[in-house]
Amino acid sequence: MESHGAGLRRVFLLAFCVAGIWAAYIYQGVLQETVSTKRFGPDKKRFEHLAFLNLAQNVVCLIWSFLMIKIWSNGGNSGAPWWSYWSAGITNTIGPAMGIEALKYISYPAQALMDQNFSFPFKATIFLSIHPVAIKDLKFNSLVPDKCLLLLWSTSPAHGVMLMGALVYGIRYTLPEYVCTLLVAGGVSTFALSKTSSKTISKLAHPNAPLGYGLCFLNLAFDGFTNATQDSITARYPKTNAWNIMLGMNLWGTIYNMVFMFGWPNAIGYDAVRFCQQHPEAAWDIFIYCLCGAVGQNFIFLTISRFGSLTNTTITTTRKFVSIVVSSLLSGNPLSQKQWGSVVMVFSGLSYQIYLKWKKIKRTQKKRKST
Repeated sequence: MESHGAGLRRVFLLAFCVAGIWAAYIYQGVLQETVSTKRFGPDKKRFEHLAFLNLAQNVVCLIWSFLMIKIWSNGGNSGAPWWSYWSAGITNTIGPAMGIEALKYISYPAQALMDQNFSFPFKATIFLSIHPVAIKDLKFNSLVPDKCLLLLWSTSPAHGVMLMGALVYGIRYTLPEYVCTLLVAGGVSTFALSKTSSKTISKLAHPNAPLGYGLCFLNLAFDGFTNATQDSITARYPKTNAWNIMLGMNLWGTIYNMVFMFGWPNAIGYDAVRFCQQHPEAAWDIFIYCLCGAVGQNFIFLTISRFGSLTNTTITTTRKFVSIVVSSLLSGNPLSQKQWGSVVMVFSGLSYQIYLKWKKIKRTQKKRKST
């Protein structure tokens, strides 16, 4: 009876995590699209300085992570020093800025499909910080261990990860893994080459598909460097936890973005602040957008710590699909049949990849039990 009650509580906790991640990030996606396409106020002006969202997100998450450390920390400070995040902070500042600027040129569904988990670039390191035992199992001479690949899957395009793994690090992949890659790469390519509806194009500030997709690819490339640097930091400082990483990354992100936004007279940050003062509705949307990101990170942290990285990957992958559906229905971004087929291809490949990883984990657990 006691075990039945514990199992029921676990189910409720999982449902709570799913609801939290979906609610926070789906609504954040709606707000992101609103801020990038809406015309605010009687003057019907657009919010042109989308990179300002990254600064606001950095500030809110910096405060949030600081509070979490003060609330949940046991008093020790044995994690990575704050200055060790300076290089990862550079790529984590430039990459997301490019990703969010892409919304001026391509639709939110297109950007969401390209970016498998734009809102949370700390997933790979969180698994290592929550499961320090895993660090001992990683072979860092290969630089891209299987456990990191599982987590990096949703922060980098599948074909990019496999290409770099095969050419640079000599990693061998199975036929099913190549099938997954073809589905994802083929789906993204088909979506990019499909004709976008005139209604969707009319909402964009400066429609330019090649530039928009190019910015997305650069975002993902910078994100790969960010994850590699975070893995290196976690390897050097095994006692670093997720909140330390959030604090360090957002601290440097705040510094770099502040310099970029306000480092000289007439910098774009001043225009962004004036716009928010003149259009309080936009300021409120930006604040809630940032708050959703911080809350979502808490739920991802809770999910990985209680249910593992594979469960989290499944939740966030399906959430991205729902975000595209919500954008199509709620925001009036109709997708053609070919584009819907592309979306199904991408998420079929991702789902199959999750299934393969689940089977691999089960086989590993059986081997450990037998020995």
